[in-house]
Amino acid sequence: MDIQQFFDRLWDDYVSMAPQAQRIHDAFVAEGETILNDHVAFRTFDRGMITLADLEPHLLALGYTRLEPYEFSAKKLRAYGYLPPTDDQPRVFLSELKCDELSAAAQHIIDGLVAQIDATRVRTPDVLWAGRLWNAPSFEAYQALMAESEYAAWLSIVGLRANHFTISVNHFHTFDSVEKVLAKVESLGLGINASGGRIKGSPQVLLEQGSTLADRAEFTFAGSQVEEIPTCYYEFAKRYRTVDGTLYQGFVAASADKIFESTDIRNPSHRSVLHAE
Repeated sequence: MDIQQFFDRLWDDYVSMAPQAQRIHDAFVAEGETILNDHVAFRTFDRGMITLADLEPHLLALGYTRLEPYEFSAKKLRAYGYLPPTDDQPRVFLSELKCDELSAAAQHIIDGLVAQIDATRVRTPDVLWAGRLWNAPSFEAYQALMAESEYAAWLSIVGLRANHFTISVNHFHTFDSVEKVLAKVESLGLGINASGGRIKGSPQVLLEQGSTLADRAEFTFAGSQVEEIPTCYYEFAKRYRTVDGTLYQGFVAASADKIFESTDIRNPSHRSVLHAE
């Protein structure tokens, strides 16, 4: 599988979880803009056969190289950024939950999920859009994870897939700022993640980011209980040049920390949208 096939397949799975992304994409194309993907992000556990170290080789085989590590203490996460082999391909952000920082009860739930993974499913790059590699947890287990880590709860039911794609605002002409992009997205009737501000970051830290609130879809939990859960979202990023004139390639942990909350139903932005509906 070459890198273009990889991202084509990944996009198809992503928009099945976040149909808003296709709407946004098409809306900007209709305005004459060119869509270039700044980065794609994935979530995983640091348990079982799907740890960051297990998934990373698929990225390296596509020609990606490690950039730098990131830590998110409050959310109990570690991550790495990866640079693509050519500038027209997206960066990748791969994070994993530090499960040993959760309670014994939460770890027991996660261990029960990852124990079900078939080793053959992890050997090929399509594991990165495989979805859930285990049986659906009970809604009670989902809620127990949610009490400690929204990230863990999300992953337990949504599974392995692109958590978000990101439009490169640098390649836009008319909508040449993150705020202009967000205003256009809102004109489509879509909500914006305002946690930490509508725009995370600044020119001073060389990166500005904004994102939608995640789409929502019904999932069937164990026992046939059906609940609506946030799925995936679309992000928008504008990068600035460093002192040596090159475009900043990394990520800003403080901003990414708030971007994670695009999927968190407890985010006040989600609650306001739900109330409006």
